[in-house]
Amino acid sequence: MSTPPSTQHFTVAQRLQRTLLVFLSRLPASLQRLLARPATNTAGDTMAPDVALLMKLGESGPDYSDLPPVEARATTERDLLLFASRIAPCAIEEEIAIGDGLLATRYSNGTPERGLVLFFHGGGFVIGSRASYTAPVRMLAHGTGADVVSVEYRLAPEHPFPAAQDDALAAWRYVVEHAASWGVDPHRVVVAGESAGGNIAAVLCQQVRGEAVQPMLQVLIQPVTDLVDHRPSQDEFAASPALSAKQVAWFVENYLPAGTDVADPRVSPYRASSLEGLAPAIVNLAGFDPLHDDGLAYATALLEAGVPAQVDREAGLVHGYLSYTAVSPSCRKATERLVASISGALDRTPTITKAS
Repeated sequence: MSTPPSTQHFTVAQRLQRTLLVFLSRLPASLQRLLARPATNTAGDTMAPDVALLMKLGESGPDYSDLPPVEARATTERDLLLFASRIAPCAIEEEIAIGDGLLATRYSNGTPERGLVLFFHGGGFVIGSRASYTAPVRMLAHGTGADVVSVEYRLAPEHPFPAAQDDALAAWRYVVEHAASWGVDPHRVVVAGESAGGNIAAVLCQQVRGEAVQPMLQVLIQPVTDLVDHRPSQDEFAASPALSAKQVAWFVENYLPAGTDVADPRVSPYRASSLEGLAPAIVNLAGFDPLHDDGLAYATALLEAGVPAQVDREAGLVHGYLSYTAVSPSCRKATERLVASISGALDRTPTITKAS
């Protein structure tokens, strides 16, 4: 079994930090409320106490958007791996070479008839990796029974727009072509992504619309869908330690070459001339996320175009909650609910039967 690339080794101080965060996350909710004083948003939702405490601790920490991208990646990779649950490996974890240097990892537990999830990690198109998303990807594989292919798409600013979209399309073509060799029905491929990865997944579904093989489902987790309009949640949560307005601006500056039309549907999938005929969607939102209203707008537009769209809203959580599963029971439970939602969608679609 070959495993996802990860050479991260934690110092004693980092291990103590993780132990402390895990301890604090398990304190009684009443004590967490006393320590963190959870905020209430304009919708009337109150932040989960363990998340509020995590955000309070993060308010005074360093900001990766003050760093050059290479240094920001090193910092965030360490933190993402530090905050993630330790999930048991899958029976098969193998690196696959898609072509032209594009790599991915396939996770499988030996039930490929369930389908396959093509997954794109988050990170504003600038940070993030397969390694730092190992925990949620393994949770997807274990919880759904489906194979998962996690893609190491190219990052900006070294590879600005539209490199990530080009890589996603190449990954889609590869998966469709090789699905049968893995025992997967190519018509049972789910396209999924978080944050920037949600944008990539949404754009990919638009790019392959009308082709003989379509995604059976698109799962857009706290997606970036529109860089044209400025919606209320962006102002309400502009100072969020999980994703601030300053960090969003840094991502956009690094991702888009000067002169890029932000209304291009490959940048802002909400701006497509039509959303008709796209794959059914699960759109996952968080109540304290600056991207909340963007995701909701896209889900609404899909419904108006006749596309089945299920909105799952985690009212008390923040952007990027998939990455806090070790240090927040609320985030762990929400990730498990997301996995169950995807599994349920697979259950509702007939499966092929393995040849004996």
